[in-house]
Amino acid sequence: MRLRAMLLLTVGALTMAGGATSHAAEPAGRITGIGGIFFKARDPKALAAWYREVLGLPLEAWGGAALRYDAPQRPPVLVWSAFPESTGYFAPSSRDFMINYAVDDLDALLVRLRTHGVEILKRDDTDANGRFAWILDPEGNKIELWEPKAKPSPP
Repeated sequence: MRLRAMLLLTVGALTMAGGATSHAAEPAGRITGIGGIFFKARDPKALAAWYREVLGLPLEAWGGAALRYDAPQRPPVLVWSAFPESTGYFAPSSRDFMINYAVDDLDALLVRLRTHGVEILKRDDTDANGRFAWILDPEGNKIELWEPKAKPSPP
């Protein structure tokens, strides 16, 4: 199932459940979210610096990032989805993973990316879940950038 389709199903399920899922009947010992995304890099320090400088990823002193999702202006969900081995969705990357990063202003980020010489592979402003764009990082990892659809203001 494609990431955006999975996102739509997840957001829809959360909406129908009143914004939260119920785990009361589920036994202990279950997955509650994504704890981290880990991958190999030829030059971890240089790649981390690129993510900090170009994408604005807030790096910690230990060299990684801790993205908290319990704050305003954060994505409503973090989606985990397994794709078939034959998927072309990660192309042109030959890697076995792709990371989706939620962003607060896709237009501003794309301007910054272009000033850093980053090619925008594709952009989609028509998805019901928000706006998307795809790029490659310096090591050829495909990145999906997602600006979630704005939530309506309360009356």
